[in-house]
Amino acid sequence: MSPRTSPERRRQPPADGRDRTGRRPAPRHAPNPAPDPELRADCGSCFALCCVALPFAPSADFAVGKDAGQPCGNLREDFRCGIHSRLRQEGFSGCTVFECFGAGQKVSQVTFGGRHWREDPRTARRMFEVFPVMRQLHEFLWYLSEALELPPARPLRRELRRALDEVGRLTRAGAGELADLDVPEVRRRVDELLLRTSELVRATAPGHRRGRRNHRRADLMGARLKGADLRGADLRGAYLIAADLRGADLRGADLIGADLRDADLRGADLTGSVFLTQPQVDAARGDARTALPRRLARPAHWRSAARGGS
Repeated sequence: MSPRTSPERRRQPPADGRDRTGRRPAPRHAPNPAPDPELRADCGSCFALCCVALPFAPSADFAVGKDAGQPCGNLREDFRCGIHSRLRQEGFSGCTVFECFGAGQKVSQVTFGGRHWREDPRTARRMFEVFPVMRQLHEFLWYLSEALELPPARPLRRELRRALDEVGRLTRAGAGELADLDVPEVRRRVDELLLRTSELVRATAPGHRRGRRNHRRADLMGARLKGADLRGADLRGAYLIAADLRGADLRGADLIGADLRDADLRGADLTGSVFLTQPQVDAARGDARTALPRRLARPAHWRSAARGGS
């Protein structure tokens, strides 16, 4: 699964385009629709759980650190981010690449029925405990729904559908059941199915049997892979931080859990790659020539970098 999916907070939506309650019903990303709209974050229906429940440490991603359960100093009383429009400039780029896959609104509006953490300390503690669990479950749903759409995975569709239904049932459980859930066991079962799906998809890519295609958990930080033929490659959990992937062919590659922070994807072809998520794309660098899977959006900062001559 995605071992390095960042625990960073997700940015809040801008003030424009809201309804009269001050909420913004649309998610931050507006690409082609996900298989289930509930798997897209709707910050206007969430009580800023990513800004409170999760910890972060001072780093290149965060100008300051905070403990889990402590509200970010930039969080306003209305659950909006006070520096949303300038997060990157203020040193909070980690906030711009976080995605909860819709877990925030599920916990806020379904699990806790619209009660927010400022109302009751007991609710707050349980809510902060449940949110990371729900986020992982929703991420599993994202991957499983993608797997169901992949033609090579047709032989597994019954098992994938059963797993999707089971994880969906878990997301509707009560707070106590969610807090006690054995998430690693759920992850193990889901990951087994996703790995089998990956093998079926990658088997359709030219040259997939060659050893050079297996880069699972490989240390490729800063690797010079410009123009590389990585069709059907197994890049599950690979460290691709700051790797040069300009013009690389990643069609049919498995990118689940790959760390793409600062990876240069300008001109790369990622169409047909599997289990790539929006946070991974947001953390990388790209341009108008970067070809993405249809479920993902082209990050706004890619366009800004292009205008700035980066």
